[in-house]
Amino acid sequence: MNRRGVWGVALALLAVMPNAWGQRPPETHPVSATQNIMMSWDRSAMPGEIELWAPRTVLGYSTDPSFNYGGLHLTCQSSSNSTNGRCPEVGTEGEAGAGDITLTFVEQRSGMRTELRLKGHLNRAMPGRRCSGDSWSSAEIPLWSASVWECASEWPIGTGAGLHLPDTEMQRLVAGRWQASLSLDAHDEIGGTPLARYGFDFDLTITDRNAVSIYFPAFEHVSPLVRLNADYDPIGQTVGGRTVLDMCLYDGLGSQAQYLGVTVRDRGGHPPGPSGYSLWHTDGGTDDTRRLDYTVSLAHSGATVRMPNGVEQQLHGIDTAQLRLVMLPGMRQPVFCVPTPITFDIPRVPISTQQAGTYFGELQVELRVPTTTP
Repeated sequence: MNRRGVWGVALALLAVMPNAWGQRPPETHPVSATQNIMMSWDRSAMPGEIELWAPRTVLGYSTDPSFNYGGLHLTCQSSSNSTNGRCPEVGTEGEAGAGDITLTFVEQRSGMRTELRLKGHLNRAMPGRRCSGDSWSSAEIPLWSASVWECASEWPIGTGAGLHLPDTEMQRLVAGRWQASLSLDAHDEIGGTPLARYGFDFDLTITDRNAVSIYFPAFEHVSPLVRLNADYDPIGQTVGGRTVLDMCLYDGLGSQAQYLGVTVRDRGGHPPGPSGYSLWHTDGGTDDTRRLDYTVSLAHSGATVRMPNGVEQQLHGIDTAQLRLVMLPGMRQPVFCVPTPITFDIPRVPISTQQAGTYFGELQVELRVPTTTP
């Protein structure tokens, strides 16, 4: 009796398990929908791929063969323009494997445009499990493929899709706020009227705080060595002059920081003169005849910003300032920085008060970016 009881339980389990494993997809009809993908991250901690449709997301499934959901496929609005996604405008046949959709992402502050490739595929859903042991064909075909095929005397009666933005593509986006809109139309026959439209609106805010930089275009890989070009006026018997060094500030926030804090410090090794900055004669002397004073200022948004020695000056209006596209050392993609030329002024002094020879000084420029993200 006990033995027959054990066998009865075992047979009951075998009868139940296949129904739970490999259930048919639910009755599903294509319905237009839009997804909003809003994400934020820093490039030091990438989120991985963005999954828009998990594999075998059901687009359409019905036991009524007149719906022809076994031939469902998706097309783009253009096969040449990537504004809303570039892929075939009309369904195809005979292709295998996943396919790429090229989509343009636009950075809102700078207007920079970058094309990324999304990957997608279809799987056909079957009426039974004779083809592959469950209700799905394991063969992947491009999203725009209208191909159907018989498998173990079964024809597909539904379609599922998978779609994602690979992390390797996301890494191509630099700091900023990136937006894009993808639009896909569902068809049940090649060239037929769309049954539904699927939209995906992207709004991605990316920071790159580890890449905050002070960039000197004329000195890409070395510390700047600047000739101040003091000139001699034989009529007034004076020496002085002005030199401008090209400088650009990258905030790692897509040039959307609330402000940038800039500090300039004299590192000449001796206490500077009244102007806050000094050059010193290379003979090592420290008296007034061996000191040549100068001032420092920045040009920002059409204004001159005086830079006292060691005092931070906050530059505002970064989100509306003029931008420059540059390739920063160590980066693979160009970024936009804020041009902020730095000017060195040597007020004219009588030549008789200075020792003849070479004068040398050293500066340190520091950039501080607020911790809050726009």
